[in-house]
Amino acid sequence: MLKKERHVLIILPHPDDEAFGISGSIAAYRKMGVPVTYACLTLGEMGRNLGNPPFANRETLPHIRKAELEKACEAMGLDDLRLMGFRDKTLEFEDDEKMVQLVTDLMDETNPSLVISFYPGYSVHPDHEASARAVVRAIRRMPVEDRPALYAVAFANNTEAELGEPDIVHDVYETTDQKLATLSAHESQTIWMMRDLNKRLADKDPEAEKWLRYERFYTYKWAEDFEQSF
Repeated sequence: MLKKERHVLIILPHPDDEAFGISGSIAAYRKMGVPVTYACLTLGEMGRNLGNPPFANRETLPHIRKAELEKACEAMGLDDLRLMGFRDKTLEFEDDEKMVQLVTDLMDETNPSLVISFYPGYSVHPDHEASARAVVRAIRRMPVEDRPALYAVAFANNTEAELGEPDIVHDVYETTDQKLATLSAHESQTIWMMRDLNKRLADKDPEAEKWLRYERFYTYKWAEDFEQSF
């Protein structure tokens, strides 16, 4: 059972980042009537996949991915999408204070009780890491009593060895259809994966069913945090 939140703010760098491990939760929050704001920092224009068979090229991909993201938001019932206008694969080179201010401005506007992003050090892609650092730094600067909760997605190979089991597990059984629709909406990036996933689900593969149904998050370990670590 998801906790009823005042407002959920999601900050991720790429279209489709939300689809894999958050979309069932987003759909569930929206069904509960919880406002959800999704700030997507780039259009993923440097994505390696161009469809299978290819139907995009470097010039058309950002337009296609924007349309796919809008379709994904419709599938989740999310109506507050913010396109922040950064370039894909450049976030690690952005000024740190600029990124922190962006997060701060979003939090000041939306007053979230929950922020969802990646976990710094455990999210693999440089854009993921840059987004995660900005979120943590912005929240860290707030008085402890005013901080929203931070649910962080982590999927590096060393995640469970160093962070342990996830702190929060959402059972999104009631929104799995919306999650599948969200994944399918990002067709240029997921078409090959969806063919395999749909086959595994049709075959009642328990691992595929578990992956679809449960979304896992870590709560950020503020007590163990040292600012100089990143």
